[in-house]
Amino acid sequence: MSTPDLVRVTIDEREVHVPKGTGLVETALAAGIEIPVFCYEPRLGAPIGACRMCLVEVEGMPPKPQAACTMTAQDGMVVKTARTSRMAAEAQDATLEFILVNHPLDCPVCDKGGECPLQDLTFRYGPGNTRMSFEKLTFEKPIPISPTISLDRERCILCYRCTRFSESVSEDGQLIAANRGAMSVITTFEDLPYSGAFTGNVTELCPVGALLPTQYRFEGRPWEIVDVPTVCGLCPVGCNVNATVREGKVKRILSRNHPEIDEGWICDKGRFAFTHLRADDRLAEPLLRRHRIGLGQVSWEDALDAAEELLRNARGRVVTALSGSETVELAYGLGKLVRGGLGSHEAMLPEEVSGALDAYRLPLSAIRDAQVVVVLGDVPVVQRAPVVDLWIKAARRNGARILREADAEAVGDAERVVLVWSGPGGRGGETVAQLAEQLGLGGREGCGAFYLPETPNGRGVADAWAACCDEEGEEREGIGLLVVSGDEAAADENVRALAEQAEATIVISMFHGLAAGWADLILPGTGYLERDGTFVNVEGRLQRLRRTVSPPCPDELEWIAELAARFDVDLAPYAAAVFAEVSERVYGGLAFGEVGERAPLRGYPEAPEHVSRTALPEPRQKPRAGELRLVAFKALFSGAAVERVAELQFQRPQPELELSAEDAERKKIATGDLVTVGSNGGAITLPARVNRRLRPGIARVALEHANGLGGIVAIEKAQEVTA
Repeated sequence: MSTPDLVRVTIDEREVHVPKGTGLVETALAAGIEIPVFCYEPRLGAPIGACRMCLVEVEGMPPKPQAACTMTAQDGMVVKTARTSRMAAEAQDATLEFILVNHPLDCPVCDKGGECPLQDLTFRYGPGNTRMSFEKLTFEKPIPISPTISLDRERCILCYRCTRFSESVSEDGQLIAANRGAMSVITTFEDLPYSGAFTGNVTELCPVGALLPTQYRFEGRPWEIVDVPTVCGLCPVGCNVNATVREGKVKRILSRNHPEIDEGWICDKGRFAFTHLRADDRLAEPLLRRHRIGLGQVSWEDALDAAEELLRNARGRVVTALSGSETVELAYGLGKLVRGGLGSHEAMLPEEVSGALDAYRLPLSAIRDAQVVVVLGDVPVVQRAPVVDLWIKAARRNGARILREADAEAVGDAERVVLVWSGPGGRGGETVAQLAEQLGLGGREGCGAFYLPETPNGRGVADAWAACCDEEGEEREGIGLLVVSGDEAAADENVRALAEQAEATIVISMFHGLAAGWADLILPGTGYLERDGTFVNVEGRLQRLRRTVSPPCPDELEWIAELAARFDVDLAPYAAAVFAEVSERVYGGLAFGEVGERAPLRGYPEAPEHVSRTALPEPRQKPRAGELRLVAFKALFSGAAVERVAELQFQRPQPELELSAEDAERKKIATGDLVTVGSNGGAITLPARVNRRLRPGIARVALEHANGLGGIVAIEKAQEVTA
């Protein structure tokens, strides 16, 4: 890559050399000088100069203040900020005076008070008093633009950060500015609730207290809280976040910008679902099923005695069903207990995981810089790994071609090509890796491939299980004991089918209702915000989780270690010690403390440079005339955590069937028509929605509305019922 041309810029008599075209705000920072801003935010695209807070004096230009955010560094440029220019100082003073004309001075009760840029810049640059004595403009307040976000129009300074995010980043177009002049207001399109995967980001973008998360209103002040850096554990992206903690409770989740992973954006599930930690049916004590008494609460000592008895007396195979939300250390601890204590083990891993993609690793940010992005599979990317969808949209805005699966070979002579697999499991990782090999992407700068897992830590769980259970145990008939780890596994229909075959079942779950009807022993589990440990994300990046609050029950590693000791298995009850064992076998001996708050993308020590050609699954059965393939996907806003967050219920997937425009036209179906979907004797009736981005031959429905249907189905317009 060529070295950018450097130019000389003088700012407040300080000389600095920066690449030509660098924004003037960043140029000033390079010189150690702050140019105050409100509307400026590089992640939102080209600057618009709306707030006028960044006014400076530039020699050689017309003798009036210039908006620094809209200017770039040019050789020989001489700039004076408010520190050295009376013109700039008076301009900034006047800008703040106009902003404050109608702004309510309610800092003592505003949730933004103490962490508000308007407060800070008023103290630094604003007038010490006001010349205005007229009554301020007032609006109805607060306005709930959604169950998760409240809008206080009196505080809005019309910086347009929120509307620009809606238009240029999430591309949902739902937030708009209405009216003109002093009556301009931020509102939603047609006053509909602001919905989508990323709405909560506007609450962080807002430089005042106009847009606030409803969950955090009146819950804490800056001097009462602590922000704990950790990683979101609700999807495979692994966005970096800060958990705001007050008096031992998580009060909000904020982004913690990792420029290679999330660029400072997080989805609404990661931002708002934390209140599931305080769900009404949260378990704090073990539950044991006893003859004629049923499920009842017992002490931890009695629970571990029961677990030991169930493990020792298991006459058939001991099967562990993992959810993919365990930390690497927890999965390893469970595996070591079962493998070392019983010598008989079998795992039901949450999904297919392949190391083949290690040859094509890239940071997620490489998607934005690609010339061609090929999206394979029919599960919406935003439902599987939401921030990846933002990277794909950024690539499209940068001029990249976004191709679908059928056009994968049409990448042409593009230098930077990225493949993204968002389809069902079943060797999907190997499939996309071999396609990358066929396209010659190996070793090419800016080229790579991603497989979007269905679970947050599927790769890490597979790593851990392989590290402790790499040998076959003795063969046994039947399932003597089923160990179910995590709420996702407890809610899985396949796991529940196994439970019916097992002689006994132990479930580790956070919530009472998931396994109360069929488990013999339920041991309380913890959430990702209550754990120390590590996760491996969609890139294959090892990241560190930090415990932000104490759980209402012992950490899983503590009681697993105690139970392991009863079987003479040496297992430490601490994440750092357990990670050391795993790391020696999988992660090249990396120390726990070196994973870091902003983890780099490291390679697996034995990762191959190219993938080998292996037999792939046979082509799926093709639909016959009149049939379609039904893709039942797990929606982002679904699962045990979301079900227990009242504010997110409006985001739950609607009961509807998506059809391509071609299939809808062929079957004479329009959006809103009722359609019947049938397969193998089962049928469901749902409203149809025509999706012009869906490829022909595919129908799509959220898993919770599929009623167990999938594969090849017949779809017809439902018969109208006449009176």
